[in-house]
Amino acid sequence: MQAWKDYRDKNKDRFLEEMLDLLRIPSISAKTEHKADMLKCAEAVKKSLLDAGCDKAEVISTPGHPVVYGEKMIDASKPTVLVYGHYDVQPVEPLALWHSGPFDPVIKDGKVFARGSADDKGQFYMHVKALETMVNTHSLSTNIKFLIEGEEEIGSPNLGKFVSDNKERLKADVILISDSSMLSMENPSLDTGVRGLSYIEVEVTGANRDLHSGTYGGAVANPITILAQMIASCHDENNHITIPGFYDDVSVATDKERELLNAAPFDEKEYMDELGVTKLWGEKGYTTYERTGIRPTLEINGIWGGYTGEGAKTVLPSKAYAKISARLVPNQSSEKITDILINYFKSIAPASVTVEAELHHGGEPYMTPIDSKGYKAASKAVETTFGKTPIPVRGGGSIPICSLLEKELNTKIIFMGFGLDNDNLHSPNEKYNLENYYKGIETIPYFHKYFAES
Repeated sequence: MQAWKDYRDKNKDRFLEEMLDLLRIPSISAKTEHKADMLKCAEAVKKSLLDAGCDKAEVISTPGHPVVYGEKMIDASKPTVLVYGHYDVQPVEPLALWHSGPFDPVIKDGKVFARGSADDKGQFYMHVKALETMVNTHSLSTNIKFLIEGEEEIGSPNLGKFVSDNKERLKADVILISDSSMLSMENPSLDTGVRGLSYIEVEVTGANRDLHSGTYGGAVANPITILAQMIASCHDENNHITIPGFYDDVSVATDKERELLNAAPFDEKEYMDELGVTKLWGEKGYTTYERTGIRPTLEINGIWGGYTGEGAKTVLPSKAYAKISARLVPNQSSEKITDILINYFKSIAPASVTVEAELHHGGEPYMTPIDSKGYKAASKAVETTFGKTPIPVRGGGSIPICSLLEKELNTKIIFMGFGLDNDNLHSPNEKYNLENYYKGIETIPYFHKYFAES
């Protein structure tokens, strides 16, 4: 509708400034020192929902960080859309690699650089501004509810109970999430699923204290060496994961599914150039899209031990640590894979060290049917504003709460992300293109229109 576009264009500067204000709040859920910032951000989200036209919005406490809930109910006979998003963001380290302050948004070359710009403040805020647009143009065709949490980046440990305790409040006909990416603005896409996650931390201990590496080196096991050997054993020469039982429940994609996935445009050289690598790496026998969508993976997210400060210190460390994550595909259970990973690292440890391992967080893989009313409405909405039918693809990331949301609310989830894979999610210099932000605000009202019509 022209009225939507006109309203967006008239208010685009304000829409941007409001999003920047959210980005200035360091809402890092993983760090206890940001507890006050988390509450400040939750209150800001509540205010934005009320300002956009919600009849009511509230900040609701949990044992962890609060949930923000809002709603605009226009007619009980009309369908209801539940919008899910999160206001918490990843830690910003290493700070030295940022070109500007993580919470001092900078606009450069049509992009907003700040932590949370694409994941997920900029993306969920599109829905807030889409609501405002529809309310102020008197064109809202569905009821809308918002569930914006503050713990997605730490595995949503308290959202499950909140959802279970508030099923009636959250009741909806479809769940809409913008916390994913599309291939490009030239080749729009919609995710048909996300991978699950198992995230553990491993601690290897040798001697009861750090030792002099000259006096004791060669006689006492070095935990860093042992941990490196253990990690190296997790993949074979074909980059296939060697851990017994890891692939047991993997749902193998059909030839047709692989064909559809690989029909998406892909420029390998451009992909490598953008990442600054000269060769791609991955499980033999699969394409890049398959490796990041339909296959499970195991990655080392961090490894440390001993002396890492400036200068030299000849120490044989007492301990070594690693943070390890597995991305899971349909039929894999995060609980089962976590047990497999922990037991594997304990079982292969030599007698010269001891190993402890614990779960940080996890979540199940999720798939959404492309023949559902919600997916068809999203596809038609994207086609309306982009002029192209979006390509169905599988997302490589994880949104841990998805399977629980469907189970508790008996409602399908539609992924309608407007980010790009090169937005530096979880990395220094995270960014979000202004074009994508405004395009999302333009497209989302069409989803509500087409879903109501269906």
